[in-house]
Amino acid sequence: MHKIVQPKVFYFGTPVVLISTINPDGSPNLAPMSSAWWVNQSCMLGMSYQSQTVQNLIREKSCVLNLPSAQLVNHVDRLALTTGKEDIPMYKATMGYTYEPNKFECAGLTAIPADLVQAPLVQECPIQLEAQVEQISTFSETGTIAAIELRMIRVHVEESILLHPDQDYIDPEKWHPLIMNYCELFGLGAKLQPSRLAEPFMAQYHSKG
Repeated sequence: MHKIVQPKVFYFGTPVVLISTINPDGSPNLAPMSSAWWVNQSCMLGMSYQSQTVQNLIREKSCVLNLPSAQLVNHVDRLALTTGKEDIPMYKATMGYTYEPNKFECAGLTAIPADLVQAPLVQECPIQLEAQVEQISTFSETGTIAAIELRMIRVHVEESILLHPDQDYIDPEKWHPLIMNYCELFGLGAKLQPSRLAEPFMAQYHSKG
């Protein structure tokens, strides 16, 4: 039996992203989020205009999207209910958010320099994507959510999760992303079966090699 319901959120399961940006004073900010999706070399984020991360993106026009593995779940969870905005928005204050100026120290993660943007990479994350802002538009009817289009300009990947060390393809059986599923943190289970979609994709990939 199906029942008609009206959920407050639609987090059906997406990878967690740690977004590093630069604050107005030059210090790094680090924010966990999961409203992100990719097409080709671009990514779309959905975040509140009131967040420090969005304000930093509007000003700096760049960031790093750090993708944590499931092994980093405790580090990521330390950032829950923290904000880099000293003047905490009311909706976050009522949820129990506190101001945290040093997000990297709070999470027990290491900031290292990026190649092309000012925001730092998270050393412990197996995938780090340097990105530039292409455009920012309003997403919701209330005007409080920003839809942010980013273009990837440099990709750093831990060699251990590549299909082969000298190739650019990430092995899905070695990469174990941290997943946000209805505000709870999950890892991936074992592969259920090979996908027919993967066959022509991999044939095309190897033909380019």
